[in-house]
Amino acid sequence: MSDDQDKDSKTEDPTGKKIQDAVTKGNLAISSEVAIFASALAFYMFLVFFLPKNSAHLAEVLKSLLEHPEQWRVETSSDLVSLCGYLLMQSALFMLPAAILFMSLGMLASVGQHMPSFVLERIRPQWNRISPMSGFKRIFSVNGLVHFGKSLVKIVAAGVIMYFVLQNEYFKLLDSMYSDPQTVFPILVRIIKKMVIVVLACAFLVAAADIFWTRHQWFSNLKMTKQEIKDEMKQSQGDPFVKARQRSIARDRSRRRMINNVPRATLIITNPTHFAVALRYVAQESEAPVVVAKGQDLVALKIREIAQEHGIPIFEDPPLARSMFAQVSVDSVIPSVFYKAVAELIHRVYSARRPNKRMR
Repeated sequence: MSDDQDKDSKTEDPTGKKIQDAVTKGNLAISSEVAIFASALAFYMFLVFFLPKNSAHLAEVLKSLLEHPEQWRVETSSDLVSLCGYLLMQSALFMLPAAILFMSLGMLASVGQHMPSFVLERIRPQWNRISPMSGFKRIFSVNGLVHFGKSLVKIVAAGVIMYFVLQNEYFKLLDSMYSDPQTVFPILVRIIKKMVIVVLACAFLVAAADIFWTRHQWFSNLKMTKQEIKDEMKQSQGDPFVKARQRSIARDRSRRRMINNVPRATLIITNPTHFAVALRYVAQESEAPVVVAKGQDLVALKIREIAQEHGIPIFEDPPLARSMFAQVSVDSVIPSVFYKAVAELIHRVYSARRPNKRMR
């Protein structure tokens, strides 16, 4: 019951990371019916293109051996080994094209679905592979029923089609038994070709349908719940609460560092209470004033308090304070649009300092 509920809750499409992890672990959508179709195709190609020529060559070898046995003396064990080796070599040459076709088309069927890769996870010992209960569940699962249905369809369809295709060949085969023996082999080859074509057509249809079913089932098994997607986002991008906490700490550090820069300011421009911008201008340091601190509400009050403690001039200019607070970041030179207004304030600061210098 819990498994059904868990499957029902998996309503979200798998993420790219989930799919990549499945591919890395060897969980791939591979249809076994494609390999069966490739094997049938390889057998048909061997039957059509190689069997007649190879059979004729092998027949000539056996004919020569039977008609001229004197060319092979079997007097010692080495002679027998040589004769067996010769026959095995001729048999291997007869079957070599078939072996090459089966291996080539089998590899092509695998590579056509997924590129081969070495996955240790596939060979790792797992209890569910030998567990009778797990095997029972696999056999009577949806996938097991689908595989049984595919096998049943292949057998029934191939049998029915083969019956209608070969029903006329039955009487021809019986007639050949009373005719020249040399005609039996061509008739058998023709019948086998028709049988292989029927099997090939059925295997192709089943393989095409199985590819879609396998990919659909694979994709469905990878579906995720909404909680799994949230957990994956936390793992890949970080926990939102942790990231918010980190941003808060970073803002606090930046605010403290900014507050520590207020005593270095040349003047403070305020709103008067909602905004405060601290400017520093030293001709030897920069060509234009630099914003060393700025704040709003409580931070603005703190900047005013520190400025009063250190005797830094405070000017109330609400439009200028709001504009600079919105447009200029900390540790940045003010734009040229503020030059005239700020220059007047700096002139007033330096004018207020000159009498003090004369008195000293």
